[in-house]
Amino acid sequence: MIDLRDLRENPERYRDSQRARGADVGLVDRIIEADESRRSRLQDFESLRAEQKSVSASVGRASQQDRPAVLARARELAVHVKEAEAAASAAASILDDLAHQLANLIEGAPAGGEEDYVVVRHEGPEPRDFAAEGFEPADHLALGEALDIIDARRGAKVSGSRFYFLKGAGMRLELALMSAALDLALARGFTPMVTPTLVTPQVMGGTGFLGAHTDEIYYLPADDLYLTGTSEVALAGYHADEILDLSAGPRRYLGWSTCYRREAGAAGRDTRGIIRVHQFNKAEMFAYVRPEDAADEHSRLLALEEEMLALVELPYRVIDTAAGDLGSSAARKFDCEAWLPTQGRWMEVTSTSNCTTYQARRLAVRERRDGRTSPVATLNGTLATTRWIVAILENHQRSDGAVVVPAGLRPYLGGLEVIEPAA
Repeated sequence: MIDLRDLRENPERYRDSQRARGADVGLVDRIIEADESRRSRLQDFESLRAEQKSVSASVGRASQQDRPAVLARARELAVHVKEAEAAASAAASILDDLAHQLANLIEGAPAGGEEDYVVVRHEGPEPRDFAAEGFEPADHLALGEALDIIDARRGAKVSGSRFYFLKGAGMRLELALMSAALDLALARGFTPMVTPTLVTPQVMGGTGFLGAHTDEIYYLPADDLYLTGTSEVALAGYHADEILDLSAGPRRYLGWSTCYRREAGAAGRDTRGIIRVHQFNKAEMFAYVRPEDAADEHSRLLALEEEMLALVELPYRVIDTAAGDLGSSAARKFDCEAWLPTQGRWMEVTSTSNCTTYQARRLAVRERRDGRTSPVATLNGTLATTRWIVAILENHQRSDGAVVVPAGLRPYLGGLEVIEPAA
């Protein structure tokens, strides 16, 4: 949720943010009008209640002759107060509904939609020239099947399309990625956590995920619970309705969880293999920081993601995501995209978002400074996920169908250097 006082005082900033996102600019003015209505109704209620208290207090002092009129006025005011309270409550509800529709105020993100990102830089080794090496690279699924480490056919048989089995070295490779991410996070002061993957509507909505993309989320109506698509959700709710002490620095957590996404809006996109699937594992960084420290923390999370990408020796680029491609809670987001040789394109493997105080306001996560409480800022960033296997297989394949294990992962695989095709 946004800061209503700031919106009232600086409405054009929010209109500009909505324009940059390609979102409804008029929503800003509807919120201002609703806020004015709420404050007017609240003032009416408080004025009538004050008069009611005054009249009620005067009943005992009234003369016998005046008391019937005073009592009649008290009864009349009781009715008006109840009506005014209901009107104030209704106005507050309208404002709350509108305010929850407004996306976070962007901070530095380029304007535009999905294709309007800005490439910040290219990192890692140069993409391989497979033609110069004398062979056509196989895609990750063909490699995974030949190596007997991915079984999408039986995944579909058991659970339907976009499910899969990781087996043998495939399962170990995923665990190696997650374990390497855990070790890196531990070395940087993060508290590791296995998080719930079912959350309440209050927590899911508080993180900003219940909106335009609600159809992407699995919902269990019998339990009124949502399956999370990232441990960011559970970690954002971890300190809901709490006052944190951040005087010693940020609170940093690494969430390890299985994630679930319906991918309802992704028809026809990356349907082959394990790029865009309904279930995967992820190690997610999450930080609670003071708002003035959020930009620096964002850079810190991005640097940690890049350490992981260096560990697995992937060519990648960093992009500054355009405003129209941000989730509603993000003020700015950087993605790291690995090179996918068989498709000749860059594929997102990590993202890190600065959500400023947006989620914390909705979830009532605050800190106390100078005798007052105020919202903290929240940030998140992916440190490893199942999708990385796609880029590792394709970028580290050999002409004989084997895949070289990146040196940084070998200690997590018992020293395994090469994954060989099944006999």
